Amino acid sequence: MVGWIALGVIVLLLLYAVGIYNRLVRLRALVKEGFSGITVQLRRRADLIPNLVETVQGYASHEREVFEEVTAKRAEATNAGSVQATAQADATMTGLLGRLMAVAENYPDLKANQNFLQLQDQLASIETELQGARRYYNATVRDLNSTIQSFPPVLIARPAGFTEEPFYQDEDQSIQAAPKVSFPRPAA
Repeated sequence: MVGWIALGVIVLLLLYAVGIYNRLVRLRALVKEGFSGITVQLRRRADLIPNLVETVQGYASHEREVFEEVTAKRAEATNAGSVQATAQADATMTGLLGRLMAVAENYPDLKANQNFLQLQDQLASIETELQGARRYYNATVRDLNSTIQSFPPVLIARPAGFTEEPFYQDEDQSIQAAPKVSFPRPAA
């Protein structure tokens, strides 16, 4: 009788361990899917950039430095491999696109150009989807990492080769801190 109870407990523990392992595999797959979503949006943005640069360049040909830099960094953004490299390339490209849009602001005819307006709308849509993809990725990383670090899954995760994944973070320190606000004091 005791032998059957011990066998039942062992079978239950094995089934529990298999359940934990399968959950970890599913979470790891979701993290990979999340990162893939980011890279898909970055590629869509990178594919849009040549059209945007060409349109702006037609109006602002003397802004050559900005155009060359955007074009050069486009390749880096699509070929980054790791999460950190992708985040860094993404941040760089976001800054360069901001500079490109600042150039466009100086040309009223360009801002009224239908093609430019369409490209700008597409870029805004991609940026919104990219933001959602980043949040999804970080949520899946949070779930995987917290499961790996929890007890009892940690007993299975480490020996089975599961490791924590890095979060997708923007390294721009200026957005990490709250801005300083000061109001002048009225003269007494």
